[in-house]
Amino acid sequence: MQSPNHDRLRWLPGGAILLLLLGLFVQQAARSGSLVSSTPAPALVPTAAPLSQPRNPKVGVHTRLTDEADPQKISQTMQMVRAMGATWAVEYFPWLYIQQTDASHYDWAHPDLVVAAANAANVLLIARIDMVPAWARPPDSSLSRLDRDHYAAYADFVATFVARYRGQVHYYIIWNEPNVIWEWGGQRVDPSAYAALLKVVYPRVKAADPTATILMAGLAPTLEPPDSPVAMRDTSYLTAVYQAGGGPYFDALAVHAYGLTTPADDPSGPDKLNFARVEQIRAVMVANGDQRKPVFVTEGGWNDSPRWVNAVSPPERIRSTIAAYERANRDWPWCLSVSLWAFRLPKPAYTYMDHYTFVAPDFVPRPIYFEVQKAEASP
Repeated sequence: MQSPNHDRLRWLPGGAILLLLLGLFVQQAARSGSLVSSTPAPALVPTAAPLSQPRNPKVGVHTRLTDEADPQKISQTMQMVRAMGATWAVEYFPWLYIQQTDASHYDWAHPDLVVAAANAANVLLIARIDMVPAWARPPDSSLSRLDRDHYAAYADFVATFVARYRGQVHYYIIWNEPNVIWEWGGQRVDPSAYAALLKVVYPRVKAADPTATILMAGLAPTLEPPDSPVAMRDTSYLTAVYQAGGGPYFDALAVHAYGLTTPADDPSGPDKLNFARVEQIRAVMVANGDQRKPVFVTEGGWNDSPRWVNAVSPPERIRSTIAAYERANRDWPWCLSVSLWAFRLPKPAYTYMDHYTFVAPDFVPRPIYFEVQKAEASP
């Protein structure tokens, strides 16, 4: 998509744009001392019973419960994820929300609810941890600003999180889209700085839970030229992380893979942004001797908004979504899961973002929900 502020920027607006919006929300929430209003969730729309043995074990979604405060709705979300046939969910746990005031105080109420709901629904959770509290970043800086002076504080928090949920959560994403400046705190994109962060975090996490799987952050899919002031091409960034010695400090790689207007079977290419860009990222891993490490698609999918240039029709979205899950299961043995954006938003965005969802805020499933469910129930 062409950015209105940087006409050369070509990348997919997944987590990055939502994080800009989330930043505004966090500041407002911090002032008000609350999240979203807690209203009773409607009765669950009848669906098939959760599949005891889904046909495709790689099916997943990004649940986006970060700003959902109602325990019933959190539980209902995970139950519906499982009933659709998904066994994986990516969820975002902002450091800012859990350790707001200082390094000594934690608020585990919300993450406890999310982790318990995922385990109760038999959904494997992938936890993404980023966004910096005010006490751990320079004054008046971006919520995504993490300087080297606070790498240890972030590592302390992640290690504490991992220790708390040992045996309940097994997969952790360290940061998000650090190859774009708005996810790197407005600082110049710096792969060596991210590699240095991994080197601090990795041993702390392994000490807390040796079985934990550390995922390098999913990169924003972008074709930015080398001189871009706002982003770095995803494949170039990953290469630079390896060159900076970051390879030994992650166990798997998170990948963001959006289809835009192309179908799921569109071939991969070095100068193409499509779902198969996963193969370009994988090629960088192989070139650096990391072929034994798995890949997790932690964002991706298609949009069926009638008013967005990068959207497709609802039938096309359904076909590509099911085909994407199938392609990963059939052709990518190194890819362990595909968690598409986004299962449900807590409230309407009133933008094209609403058209990424599988379920409406009131828990009414969109047609894509039933079609995925049907595909996963098929022999």
